[in-house]
Amino acid sequence: MPRAAAGNLTVAPVQAGAQRLGARSGRSWRLAGAIAALVCAVPFAVNATDAETITQQGNGKGAAPCMACHGADGGGTEASGYPRLAGLDAAYLQRQLDDFANGTRTNAVMQPNASALSEDERAALAKYYSALPLPARFAKPAATPDAAGERLATRGDWSRGVPGCVQCHGPGGVGVGANFPPLAGQSAAYIEAQLKAWQQGTRRNDPLQLMQHVARQLTPQEIQAVAGWFAGQPLPRKEGAP
Repeated sequence: MPRAAAGNLTVAPVQAGAQRLGARSGRSWRLAGAIAALVCAVPFAVNATDAETITQQGNGKGAAPCMACHGADGGGTEASGYPRLAGLDAAYLQRQLDDFANGTRTNAVMQPNASALSEDERAALAKYYSALPLPARFAKPAATPDAAGERLATRGDWSRGVPGCVQCHGPGGVGVGANFPPLAGQSAAYIEAQLKAWQQGTRRNDPLQLMQHVARQLTPQEIQAVAGWFAGQPLPRKEGAP
């Protein structure tokens, strides 16, 4: 057999083998890519599931079920002064959880629970509660509002350097972004407790210490009045909410 022909016979199987190997390699890379995409997608699903599980059962690492204090619907417990979480801004909620975990914000109940949550769990819980619909009871106005509370809430008292609360917290106290949470739909007991904490310096995690300045200008009677006024304000429910 001529030398050239023999060479061609040798090369042909090698080329065919290389083509088959390349095809298998291409399939392997595509399979690896699909697996990687699936693995990357899993944490988001797990986080969403874990958040709901934590609210009902805790995380098994020291964090208690959130619903024990904040209610099954995230509406809070008025009698005990535990706040509403449902529908609050996710960034605000996460910052509060982070502040409890790192000690910037102090609370005997929340600090150990937030510290027992991982950063991912705190982020997942913030998103979970932010997405919850507003419980129906918050859409109804309470009894006749307190006149003194309404005056401070809507107009403030500029003779003491106290702006109206709604100038930061929005009309009716509906909340504005991550820095100014809703006051409407929170219990009077919770609002009053927070104003006293700002006043006494036991809560300090506010932007530019705005709340510390405002709270220190208020009398105990004014704190009670403005807390009662906001607690009586209805919150508009999101369109399409059940």
